[in-house]
Amino acid sequence: MRRCTSALSLAVLTAGLVAGTQPAALAADVIGGPQLAGTGIIVPAGVQAPPKTKASSYVIADADTGEVLAAKNPHGRFLPASTLKALTALTLIPLLDKNKTVKPSQAAVNEEGSAVGLVPKPIYKVHDLLRALMMVSGNDCANALAEANGGIPATLADMNEVARKLQANDTVAKTPSGLDKPGQSSSAYDLALIARAGLKLKDFREYISTKTAKFPAPKGHYEIGNHNKMLWTYDGMLGVKNGWTSKAFGSFVGAAKRDGHTIIVSVMRHEESFWKDVEELMNWGFANRGKSAAVGALVEPLPDRPSPAPSALAAERAPVPEGNAAVSAPDARESGSGMMATIVLGGGLVAGVGLLGWGIRRKRRQSPTASS
Repeated sequence: MRRCTSALSLAVLTAGLVAGTQPAALAADVIGGPQLAGTGIIVPAGVQAPPKTKASSYVIADADTGEVLAAKNPHGRFLPASTLKALTALTLIPLLDKNKTVKPSQAAVNEEGSAVGLVPKPIYKVHDLLRALMMVSGNDCANALAEANGGIPATLADMNEVARKLQANDTVAKTPSGLDKPGQSSSAYDLALIARAGLKLKDFREYISTKTAKFPAPKGHYEIGNHNKMLWTYDGMLGVKNGWTSKAFGSFVGAAKRDGHTIIVSVMRHEESFWKDVEELMNWGFANRGKSAAVGALVEPLPDRPSPAPSALAAERAPVPEGNAAVSAPDARESGSGMMATIVLGGGLVAGVGLLGWGIRRKRRQSPTASS
C-alpha cells in the first residue's frame, strides 16, 4: 500500500511539473511572493482578469503600496530593448553632476539605432543627455553618458549593481542603451521595480514627463519630442520608457497618477503596437486598486553592503544633487500575499492548490536569453 501511495505521489508531482508547475516549497523563494511564480495570467480569486494582450509578460502594480495587482509571467526573462534606459537613468542620475559638460566620442556619436543626433563637440550638459535619453531614446546619449561615468564597462557594472540592490534579479545589463546583446535580459517585474525606484528621483520624474524640449546644436538648438505617446493621450500619464527592436519586439514600462494614486504597468515582448493594450491594463489597475488581495509585491531595495571598498571612479565623481539620492533602504523587506487563493490562467496553477508555476527566485545571476 505504501508503494502505491508513493507511486501515486510521484505521478502527481511529475504531472504537475509537466504541466508547467512546481511544488510550493520550490516556489516560496520567488522575489515578490510565491504567487508570482506563475507563467500564466495571475489574478486574485473572484476578480475578472485584465483585458487580453499579445504581450508575453506584464505586471500591473500599485506604486504607492507596492502591491502587484495582476501579472502574466512576471519573472519571464526577455530582451528589454530601450526600456533598459530606465535603469541607465536611475543609475547615472545620482552619479553624475547634471551641469557637467560632455564631449561625446565619435564612437558614441555613431551608435546605431535611435539617436538624438550628437556631434563630437563639448556642447552638451549631462542634463541634456539624460533628458534626450528618456525622451527620444538616444542610443548615442546612452553611450556618451557612460563615457562621462568612466566608460561603458564601469557603467554596466554600476547598472548591474543597482539592479542587484533593487532585487531585480532577472535583469542583466550588457549595453547602456538596451540594444540587443547576448546575455542581456529583464522581466516585467524588474521593469516595474526599476520604474518605482526612478519615480522617487526628482530629475527622473522630470525627464520622463517632459513632452518637448530644446536640445543643443552646434549653432543654437533644435526641438525634441517625447516618444511616449501616452503623455499626450492618457489622463495622468507620468511617462517612463518604451522600446522596440526586431528581436525584442515591443516593450514598455510606464506610470500614471489619478486621484492621488499611481499605477505602474510594464509589458514585454509585445508582437504588435502595444499602446492600446497598455491603456487598457492601466485602466484595469485603477479600477481594481485596493479592491482585492494583491497577488504579490514590489520588494524594497536591499540594505547597503557593509563597509564597501571605495573605487577610484567613485572618488572622482561629483556630489549627488539634492533630490536624487542613490537607491537605498533601511531594511530589506520581501513581502507578498502569502498563499491566498489565486487564479492563474494558462500557467498551471489552480486556486487553493499548493503547486506554483515556473520562475523561482534566482539567488545568483544566470546567463539569460531572449524568450519567444
